[in-house]
Amino acid sequence: MIDPVVLLPGLMCDARLFGPQIDALSRQTGVMVAPINEGDRVEEIASRVLDYCPRRFALAGLSMGGIVAMEVLRRAPERVTRIALMDTNPLAETPQIAAMREPQIIAAKTGRLEDVMRDEMKPAYLAPGPGRMEVLDTVMAMARDLGPEVFIRQSRALQRRPDQQAVLRKITIPSLVLCGRHDALCPVRRHEFMAELIPGAVLKIIEAAGHLPSLETPQEVTQALSDWLRYPV
Repeated sequence: MIDPVVLLPGLMCDARLFGPQIDALSRQTGVMVAPINEGDRVEEIASRVLDYCPRRFALAGLSMGGIVAMEVLRRAPERVTRIALMDTNPLAETPQIAAMREPQIIAAKTGRLEDVMRDEMKPAYLAPGPGRMEVLDTVMAMARDLGPEVFIRQSRALQRRPDQQAVLRKITIPSLVLCGRHDALCPVRRHEFMAELIPGAVLKIIEAAGHLPSLETPQEVTQALSDWLRYPV
């Protein structure tokens, strides 16, 4: 029996980030997307995520969703049956990056969220190719719909996020670490490091993707997640 799957989207993203995966995986098991916009600390967001989730579930998070997923696992390891961490970061925010978020927060407060998001999701974070602008348009639509208050809360949560290396070392469940080869925000070397920390983790590099492989190369990500759901316990 395949466990129900909980998907956690990235910064200023919603279920649209996983549209192709939801369509495919829902033919195999129950699939839900839990919001990560309720709270301004990762710990608080993770607690709210757990309120939405089934008693036991497989957990997959992309980017900020992966950061929240690691905190969910830390808080309730007995409920998570397997974990997939995609284009994410287990480290605490550096003081330099935390400081860089302040002008973004001010801009969002003063009606310039779209400018912030266009700068945040630089095309260089995505793989080159004809589909890049379509992916960026989808990201912008999600950001507009979520609005500046969500951006501010999520930015504060990222600034204060804890280091999760110790959590990764303690993982004993089937684990996938996935990254787009062209991801300049959360690069491949960081995912190689994560896979080394997690005992028995499978590392998957998507050659034609950047930071958002679920939209850039949906078939490959869907296949990787489908395989992950069948990793032996």
